[in-house]
Amino acid sequence: MQPSTRTTAPVPGLPATPSLLRAPRLARRMACWLYEGMLMFGVVFIAGYLYSALSQTRHGLDNRHGLQLFLFIVFGIYFTWFWHKGQTLAMKTWHIRIVSRSGQPLSQGRALLRYVCSWLWFLPPLVVSMPFGLPVSETLVLLTGWIAVWALASRLHPQGQFWHDALAGTCLVGADRAASALPAPGSSV
Repeated sequence: MQPSTRTTAPVPGLPATPSLLRAPRLARRMACWLYEGMLMFGVVFIAGYLYSALSQTRHGLDNRHGLQLFLFIVFGIYFTWFWHKGQTLAMKTWHIRIVSRSGQPLSQGRALLRYVCSWLWFLPPLVVSMPFGLPVSETLVLLTGWIAVWALASRLHPQGQFWHDALAGTCLVGADRAASALPAPGSSV
């Protein structure tokens, strides 16, 4: 008689099995990604308003690089905070959690590393288009193509994770799988 192939939920302190760290379907992750982008409009609006008020910017092109740096920092704080807690609002909506490779919650350092690595979604096409002075429409086409390639490249990862997650040592999992990793309230471990 063969042993059961059923995998158990990871227990804090014990390594997680690869099958439990399998990523949700790509379509679900990309829907979450798009929804996160829509929610970020609010963050950009509030941060941009705050920056323009504090720097007394009167024209949209004044202090542009300062605003970009400020938004990079605000995004970093936003994502690092929520990923450290396990989910952003979009991830809650799509029932996705982020955990470390061992199935544990992320440290703030690991969440910050993931934030830096997640810029691989955008930087390669932007860096390639800069020396050519491409118009915005052509840059958007390059960006869209790269995002599609980067998303589809996750199919080459053994657990279906995005490659920036592999670099950062993080995993996207279904919220039901991540929740089962935690002990039941009132139980002793």
